[in-house]
Amino acid sequence: MSNNALLTRSLQSVWHPCTQMKQHETQPLIPIARGDGVWLYDAEGNRYLDAVSSWWVNLFGHNNPRIKDAIKQQLDTLEHVMLAGFTHAPVVELSEKLSKLTGLGHAFYASDGASATEIALKMSFHYWRNLHSGTPGKQQKTKFISLQNSYHGETLGALSVTDVAIFKDTYAPLLMQSAQMPSPDFRLAEAGESAEAFALRCAEALERYVSKHHDELAAFIIEPRVQCAAGMGVYHAAYLRRAREICTKYEVHLIADEIAVGFGRTGTMFACESADLPFEGVDKATNPLREYGSTKVSDIADFICLSKGITGGYLPLSTVLTTDKVYQAFYDDSTVRGFLHSHSYTGNPLACGAALATLAIFETDNVVQNNRQISTYIRTKMQGLANLPIQHLRHEGMIFAFDVKTNNTKFARDCYSAALKQGLLLRPIGNTVYWMPPYTITEPEIDFMVAATLMAVKSTV
Repeated sequence: MSNNALLTRSLQSVWHPCTQMKQHETQPLIPIARGDGVWLYDAEGNRYLDAVSSWWVNLFGHNNPRIKDAIKQQLDTLEHVMLAGFTHAPVVELSEKLSKLTGLGHAFYASDGASATEIALKMSFHYWRNLHSGTPGKQQKTKFISLQNSYHGETLGALSVTDVAIFKDTYAPLLMQSAQMPSPDFRLAEAGESAEAFALRCAEALERYVSKHHDELAAFIIEPRVQCAAGMGVYHAAYLRRAREICTKYEVHLIADEIAVGFGRTGTMFACESADLPFEGVDKATNPLREYGSTKVSDIADFICLSKGITGGYLPLSTVLTTDKVYQAFYDDSTVRGFLHSHSYTGNPLACGAALATLAIFETDNVVQNNRQISTYIRTKMQGLANLPIQHLRHEGMIFAFDVKTNNTKFARDCYSAALKQGLLLRPIGNTVYWMPPYTITEPEIDFMVAATLMAVKSTV
C-alpha cells in the first residue's frame, strides 16, 4: 500500500493521540511500514532514525529477535487468562525478578503508565484508610502532592497530580485538588547557585509544606532525577534523598514514577538507584562515568510505577510494586479491605514474556555498563551543537537535551518537520530538543543523529 493511501485511510478512521487533528491538513502523517534497529521505514522505503524511542518505550531496537522470539514462544502456550483467581508462570517469574531488582514486592499489573499512576494513588489512599479504619479523626490522609511541571499521565487521577497546563486546564473541574512543590530542575536555579544548593532549597520548601499538612497527605509522587515532559528537567540527587527523609519523618508515602526513567534511561537500572550519586552536570562532556550506586529502589520509594521500557517497547504493560507493609494493610478477611482494582488484561502472559526477554537482555548483555560508553560518545558529539543559539546542554545517562533560544512560536512543530526531511524523528517539547534513542544505536548512527539535529535546528530557529 502506498504512503498516500494509508495516510488518507488513517485520517478518515483514526483519532491520533496528543494531536490537533486539523494540523494534519498541512502536516502529513508519516505512514510507517516496518522497523529495524533504530530505524523506521515508510511504505516507499524512506527511513527515519527513531531518536525518541517511539515515545520513550523502545530499548533494544525495532524488530529485536530475542523479544520477538519470546512473544512467539509464549503465543504457542497461553495468550491470556484473567489474573483474578488464576495465575501463570510468566507473571510469577516477572514479579519475582522485579522484586529482586527493586527490593519491593507484590507487583500489581495494568497496561499503561497512567493506569500505574492511578493504582499507586488509590493504593496509597486505601492504605491509610485501612490503617486507621475505625479510628475517628485518623482517616484524613486523602491528599497528594507532586512537583511543579510534573507529568504523571492523563487519566483523571494521574492528571490531578500532573502540572502541565495544556493537558490539565480543560479538565480542571473534573480533577481532585493537589498541591505542587517547587521543582528542583536545575534550570530554575538562581544565577551562581549550584544544582545541589538549589535542590536542597527546594527540599526545604517541601518540608515546610509537609510539616504543616502531613496529617492530610497520603503521598508525594515524583519523577526521580528527570522530569521528562517538563523538557527533560534534570535535578540533583540530593533532592531525592531529602524527599525520602521528609516523607519518612512525616509519615507520607513516596511514589516513584519511573514510567519514563526506569530500565536504564538515567544511567542506573532505576533512577532511584542514583540517589547517592553526584549530579552528572551540564555543558560538559568530561564528567567522570557514573559508577553503580549502593541505593536500592526500596531505600527511596514506597511505591514504584513502571511501564514504557518494561517490554522493550513491544507490548502494553505497566506495574506498581510496593512494600510488604502496604500489602499487609490490605490482607484481611474483609473483601472491602482488599484492593479491588482490576484491568481485563492485567498480567497478560504475552506482555510478561516480552518483559522477561527484556530483563534477560539486561542480564546477559551488560546493558547499563555498556550504555556508559554510548553516553560518553553522545556527550562528546553534543559539543558540536555548541555554536547554535542554545543553552542548558545536559544529559542524565541515556537522556540528552538542550534548550533552543528562539522567537519562533512554532519551533517544536517546525523542528519536527525539518528533522523528518533529514531522516530523523525528533519530537521537541516546547523549545527543548532531546534525544532518548534505543540502546542499540551505533556510533555512525549517533553521528547521523547529531548532524541531522544540527541541520533541523539551524533551519527552524
